[in-house]
Amino acid sequence: MHRRRRTALVLTAAIVAAAPLLTACGSEAHPGAAAVVGGQRITVAQLESRVEEVRRAQRAAVPDETQYQQVVSSTSSLTRDTLHNMVLDRVLHRAARDKGVTVTRAEIQRMRAGLEQQAGGGKGLETAWLQKYGIAPARLDDNLRLQLEAQKLAAELGTDTSQPAFWQALSKASTELHVDLNPRYGSWDVQKSSRVDAKTPWVREVTAAGGQPVTT
Repeated sequence: MHRRRRTALVLTAAIVAAAPLLTACGSEAHPGAAAVVGGQRITVAQLESRVEEVRRAQRAAVPDETQYQQVVSSTSSLTRDTLHNMVLDRVLHRAARDKGVTVTRAEIQRMRAGLEQQAGGGKGLETAWLQKYGIAPARLDDNLRLQLEAQKLAAELGTDTSQPAFWQALSKASTELHVDLNPRYGSWDVQKSSRVDAKTPWVREVTAAGGQPVTT
């Protein structure tokens, strides 16, 4: 993945995307899990719930059915992008912890207040983050924490989030956490700290007309 793309994923989480239907036989190595990170499971149910949060927020923001369907059909990777960021959140948190980096609630509130001022208020910021990055309002503070951790980690390393030193720290954290994705969602590239698609003939992906992800 291009460095600029990877940096954008860290700092913005996920793009606005449609929820796909992923139809595949369950993996015996990942019963009910979308990923295992540091021995902790991210379940398929947790992933689907996170995706549905975005779908509900987009439906509320775009009540017109035709426009909503355009949003749904504009991309087809929300589920995979969401899992990418759920994993990357844990990887980044581990890398930050390894360097003694922490983010306080007060720092998040200060960052949010500044962004709300630029966006014309709290609702404006929530709408902007949903439309631009596919972040549900309930997850906005989580995303701001992610951004602050990335910025502070880069500063601690004497670099910025576009430079190799930053991504090497994430690669080290990915290795320590033994990131393991359910093959239906691809695999995790440790060197790039990024999810990559797996070429598996038993995975079929189509866009969900109703926006509800379904796995079997």
